[in-house]
Amino acid sequence: MEVAAEVEAIVRNNGAIPATIAIIDGLIHVGLEKEELHRIATDQSILKASIRDLATISAKKLSAATTVAATSHIAHAAGISYFATGGLGGVHRGAQETWDESADLHSLATIPVLVVSAGAKSILDVPATLERLETLSVPIVGFKTTRFPGFYLADSGFDIEYRADSPEEVAAIWNARTLVKTSHSGMVVANPVINQMDVTLHETTLRNGLAASDAAGIKGKAVTPFLLDYFHSNTNGESLRVNIEIIKANAALAARIAVAAN
Repeated sequence: MEVAAEVEAIVRNNGAIPATIAIIDGLIHVGLEKEELHRIATDQSILKASIRDLATISAKKLSAATTVAATSHIAHAAGISYFATGGLGGVHRGAQETWDESADLHSLATIPVLVVSAGAKSILDVPATLERLETLSVPIVGFKTTRFPGFYLADSGFDIEYRADSPEEVAAIWNARTLVKTSHSGMVVANPVINQMDVTLHETTLRNGLAASDAAGIKGKAVTPFLLDYFHSNTNGESLRVNIEIIKANAALAARIAVAAN
């Protein structure tokens, strides 16, 4: 709750208007009142909704937080073009057998919303995720970097072709999509975390978390929240610290890009 309030303040302080998105009792909210934000932050029954879940959750009058895909869909429907998140979904490890990849990838290819993130979640198959984004013609721009970030880590180990060194430069690229007729898709701005998690701690926790998820038979969209919770429980607060730093930094950058582009 405290972080959510701080993030909204950061957006305002950088000249933009925050509109936190969630579904409450079947109604989609674009911008939350204080009591609504409190409920999303504290209610243990809150679901995780992607695009395919929206109609069912609406009809059943349920409550949910939204994935990158669902948030982008709702933001676009509301006329919002700039979105800050933590990490992108992508291709899961072992997808060559399971075909398990996030709906975030398809949404980035088809929904014209600029997404600022700290790269893809490091629990994913990062090279395969980058290949899919290329296949789907999703532009990726590194913010002051040509290395793709890995969420908890500033560098996932993989290059990206293009970088921008200011919000104005990002905004110019975003606006140029209209001129070259590629404005049907979104764009990823990859903003690396400044104070990353210790690399050894990250690798050990990831290896143990993957083993634990396999042992528990965790599959599909349940894998990501399981592994994120495993990191939260097994890094002595480091994953929470990095998560908070990521969302604050991405919110500030997204706000600055929105101001520069308009």
